[in-house]
Amino acid sequence: MYNATNFGSRMFRYEVVGLRQNAETDKTNHPIRNSGSQFFNVPYDRMNQFMQQISRWGGKIVSIQSLNGAAPLATSSEPSPKAAEPAAPAKEKMDIPVNIYRPNNPCIGKVISNEELVREGGEGTVKHIIFDISGTELRYLEGQSIGIIPAGTDANGKPHKLRLYSIASTRHGDFLDDKTVSLCVRQLEYKDKETGETVYGVCSSYLNKLQPGDEVKITGPVGKEMLLPDDPEATIVMLATGTGIAPFRAFLWRMFKEKHEDYQFKGLAWLFFGVAYTANILYKEQLEELQEKYPDHFRLTYAISREQKNADGSKMYIQGRIAEHADELWQLLQKKNTHVYMCGLKGMEPGIDEAMTAAAAKNGADWQEFLKGTLKKEGRWHVETY
Repeated sequence: MYNATNFGSRMFRYEVVGLRQNAETDKTNHPIRNSGSQFFNVPYDRMNQFMQQISRWGGKIVSIQSLNGAAPLATSSEPSPKAAEPAAPAKEKMDIPVNIYRPNNPCIGKVISNEELVREGGEGTVKHIIFDISGTELRYLEGQSIGIIPAGTDANGKPHKLRLYSIASTRHGDFLDDKTVSLCVRQLEYKDKETGETVYGVCSSYLNKLQPGDEVKITGPVGKEMLLPDDPEATIVMLATGTGIAPFRAFLWRMFKEKHEDYQFKGLAWLFFGVAYTANILYKEQLEELQEKYPDHFRLTYAISREQKNADGSKMYIQGRIAEHADELWQLLQKKNTHVYMCGLKGMEPGIDEAMTAAAAKNGADWQEFLKGTLKKEGRWHVETY
């Protein structure tokens, strides 16, 4: 059975030159040469810390070689990873990769598949695209985004600027081999108010047309706002519209589809998902399978605006569903390990605030005060809207 901790324990062999004796290296228990190569075996989850350490020591990393999970190589001239690092604190902060690749030096991903997610009778087109990143150093966490630089040039003959997309896969990728990253991309299409002409999004059109084998420039990852807490007992409330489901697919796959020794989710995950039609419910079969398999830990609530109505006969948007469950959500928010994540259209925010204002008032509280003074202050309110 797949075990996600295997990746965290993979070892990488670093060749480093230029280390010099200084106050920092004096603290280590091995000699530092002024020249020549030094070799260090470093576990994946300490790579960022190790690279920062080498920089402090004045060294330069010449090469990094994966040891494919094998035990670290150790000789009298090659200190162990523990010897190369200071004593770890009782609980380390999460290693959050950021900007491993920048616009001036993107990595190259290769398309593995590009599949339509909208079923017959749905509105628009949304693709689930999987990229092979095995030849790169790109790594990421659930809730982060990557940048895509479309091929070609803009109207001024300059390279296109990157567009950011929320990652739809877990850190281990859709094939659980740590070699892919996935996106959920809607084809942007709208009418120009002045000309009446249909305008298509540059990057979404580019991604939509990609074929297996095509190469793509990727930057990132970026983002710390939407990261999951480590607490496996947490309550995770997710509010999504359309392709805003992307980070929550990653959350749910990590919680329920993968097996981890160090993260076995036993809390409550509650997804509110707003779409236009039933045919537009992205990843519908997989979501409903999770709901059936884990009824005590996963709740799924749809808001289908063109098919469902509120009590007053108006269209059912996600804020309507929040209003229906506002009292229960208010009670959940009183728990210190309840987090709310919102991703999708910015237009859902005022309605959600209105519903929660009413629920808070029933309990003699002010929603805005609670939102700013408690939820945001404690890092339990996570928003990524557009």
